[in-house]
Amino acid sequence: MRTVPIQLPETVFSALRKNPSEFVQEMRVAAAVKWYELGEISQNKAAEIAGLTRAEFIHALSRYRVDFMQYTAEELAEELANVD
Repeated sequence: MRTVPIQLPETVFSALRKNPSEFVQEMRVAAAVKWYELGEISQNKAAEIAGLTRAEFIHALSRYRVDFMQYTAEELAEELANVD
């Protein structure tokens, strides 16, 4: 895993009432949700970026009011074909 340093003003933590580690985790989730919503990444990749299981990521989508079904017909068929 790679660490990416980021500098943030001290005031941003109080804006969401989170300590720095909680804030960083929420940033990861928010970015993953948005990239998933835009169709740039898959659910699995988004969950990985967010540091969540797929089920936890689907719950996060609900919190952000993003539909968990962002599949095209072809993607859905492929996903269903890979179900064990």
